[in-house]
Amino acid sequence: MHDTTALLVELGAVILGLGLIGRVAGRIGLSPIPLYLLAGLAFGHGGLIPLKASEEFTMVGAEIGVILLLLLLGLEYSASELVTSLKTQYPSGAVDFVLNATPGAVAALILGWGPAGAVALAGVTWISSSGVIAKVMTDLGRLGNRETPVILGVLVMEDLAMAVYLPLLTALLAGVSLAGGSLALVIALGAVGLVLYLALRHGRLISRAVSSDNPEMLLLVVLGLTVLVAGVAQQLQVSAAVGAFLVGIALSGEVAEGARKLLTPLRDLFAAVFFVFFGLSTNPADIPPVLLPAAVLAVVTMCTKVLTGWYAARRAGIGSRGRWRAGGTLVARGEFSIVIAGLAVATEPRIGPLATAYVLILVIIGPLTARWTQPLAEKIQAMRDGGKVDQGGAAVREVAKSAPERRLGDHDDLTPEPAGEPRGD
Repeated sequence: MHDTTALLVELGAVILGLGLIGRVAGRIGLSPIPLYLLAGLAFGHGGLIPLKASEEFTMVGAEIGVILLLLLLGLEYSASELVTSLKTQYPSGAVDFVLNATPGAVAALILGWGPAGAVALAGVTWISSSGVIAKVMTDLGRLGNRETPVILGVLVMEDLAMAVYLPLLTALLAGVSLAGGSLALVIALGAVGLVLYLALRHGRLISRAVSSDNPEMLLLVVLGLTVLVAGVAQQLQVSAAVGAFLVGIALSGEVAEGARKLLTPLRDLFAAVFFVFFGLSTNPADIPPVLLPAAVLAVVTMCTKVLTGWYAARRAGIGSRGRWRAGGTLVARGEFSIVIAGLAVATEPRIGPLATAYVLILVIIGPLTARWTQPLAEKIQAMRDGGKVDQGGAAVREVAKSAPERRLGDHDDLTPEPAGEPRGD
């Protein structure tokens, strides 16, 4: 009875604390992820008041949090959207991978972590935070901008690549042979292909089989199916997260919309538990020694993400302002970097503190770069061109007056952008 009482007290305090933290984060316009991680560090091993009674429950809740994160992500996309993104965004996805995975892999090899650590840290630095980025774009009123589909396209490519990356990482971390890793990859690719085919050809039948007018029944069926598929995927060394993602893709229409509304509060709760658990499993004393490499890695990959967004927007014919906005928006890392590090921490414990510090830095900087990258780039360009503008400013203004109206996004504007009115160039 005493153990149960302690569990309830600790669990209630954790959930209440998460609610208060989330409220504070909302007031100051910050993603709650870094605050969740800091809370976990404060009450984990080596923290102020270690939580022991609720540790096992928190670990299970963290697993459910990862599954729900990937399920809700899958529900956001239809199979046709994923196929379209594959056809149109694959060059940007390739550039994204090369520019942002390479610094993580090189850093891990320099630190002596070996191949498994290199693949894991490459994933940590590669994947942007869909949740943080979506919130930032909403807060800045940019959902209607021309660069927004480009940003979403890059995120979709990253999310779809997770279905291939996670099985490979899981196999490497488990010490599986090359043949075993190849088998896991073949199974993952086959599962993705099968789900996409079924969703495209028979998506209505699948959704109809799961559908229910009773919200309780819909919640139970979708959640039960997701956990079951995730467990089977884990058994096949494909990764539970990928299994949940595929279930989300397979559902569409009203079923997907209804499931999303029902599961979003659960996702938010267990995702918060996941971030806290990751912090709980990291000793705060291990973070100061890795702050410098984490900061260097954050600066490097902040620049590479900006280049990624700039390139992707340029391919789409978007003007200079939209290119810089796209690059700055993609900087934030968050949930999936922590998911990857959580998978790897049992094999390479040193990745936990580094990933925590890295995510803390970029999840705070991300909203700032989304807001200020474009104005800063324009200011630097204006400083570089200052002499030319002083000498020929009158001529430029005269040309601007007489020139015919141009299509939005073809070139930079000659006049400053009004504050508070996002444009679509």
